[in-house]
Amino acid sequence: MSVDHNEKYIFEAEWYDKVASILKKFYLYYYPSDNTVELFDLNTRKMFLKRTKCDGIQAKDFYVGATVTIFSRCIRVTDYADCNTRTKLQTKMQKTFAMVKPDIVDNLGEILKRIISCNFHIANIKMIKLTQDQATNLCENEGETNIAYIVNHLTSGPIVALELLGDHAITRWHEVIGPEDSEEARAKAPSSLRACYGKDRVHNAVHGSADQEAAQKELDFFFPTSKSMQKGPANTATLENCTCCIIKPHAVQAKLTGDIINDIQKAGYIISAIQQFSVNPFDAEEFLEVYKGVLPDYGLMVGELQSGPCIAMELKHKDEKFDVQGEFRRLCGPMDPDIARQVRPNTLRAKYGKTKVQNALHCSDLPEDGILEVEYFFKILES
Repeated sequence: MSVDHNEKYIFEAEWYDKVASILKKFYLYYYPSDNTVELFDLNTRKMFLKRTKCDGIQAKDFYVGATVTIFSRCIRVTDYADCNTRTKLQTKMQKTFAMVKPDIVDNLGEILKRIISCNFHIANIKMIKLTQDQATNLCENEGETNIAYIVNHLTSGPIVALELLGDHAITRWHEVIGPEDSEEARAKAPSSLRACYGKDRVHNAVHGSADQEAAQKELDFFFPTSKSMQKGPANTATLENCTCCIIKPHAVQAKLTGDIINDIQKAGYIISAIQQFSVNPFDAEEFLEVYKGVLPDYGLMVGELQSGPCIAMELKHKDEKFDVQGEFRRLCGPMDPDIARQVRPNTLRAKYGKTKVQNALHCSDLPEDGILEVEYFFKILES
């Protein structure tokens, strides 16, 4: 079978050029036959990078919302640039909506580990407290007898909304979660999420979109695009008795989110808000400004925070007298993962960190910083 060496996928992409202080927009061409890329600058209408091989990237890295590193430049894929690319990739690489229901939010880390192990990419995540109206609208396709019970359940506590991306995502997610009734799931699909975590037909742990139309509608509601000019449901940050934790972009990209959150929850912390953010260079500099002139790695830290999506969390503890900020900082461990592995090998940075900059997590250093940092993400960046 002959290989078409000129077959290509074309995407719209952008990269913030720190030297020139401008956001550059490109057509990004990817040639699957030989794993080469090409960049065409849309501002200058000139070739920015001629077709060349780029180590460390492969076909599965190219999708809308992805950040790909091309010769040290973190380039964000924002859209498909032609119908051929859209048709080829959208039919195979589907997106679907998933929901973790209130009674198993405390098992979020375990659920995320399962999602990632099943080769889904978590393209977005947000904790939300649904109103009666929002929950009722989500249940419009349910039988009338069930609606009141389901609405009561969905509004009984926070839910976690997820955008999942993967090959034939809608069908495969249904296979992972199992039949709607948890009792039936235990009989027919004993390893499914509903079999493991659900109780009955209403308290069935997780939700998945019925089809492509439903997936798009649910995703548009929970994760509206900037083009739609809509605002999604509010986050659940309380800005009280809390500390801030950020899973850094390199750890998100390395699919460590589930493991890290699982360890945090197992250590007794409550996630009272969680959301994915793509931090621009200005905001990254502002957020980390306290380290400017203090840490020699400040510039690299800024570069890491804006290199791709990160996941911010507001963390609390059941015991209000618990020093949540100080104890969580101890759980994270020393900033340098190599030192952490020597002196405190069970800490999060020892387990998941790579370097002093790519050390998996940012945590609030001082008691007064906890609320301020949570506020920065969940109030200022969210607005």
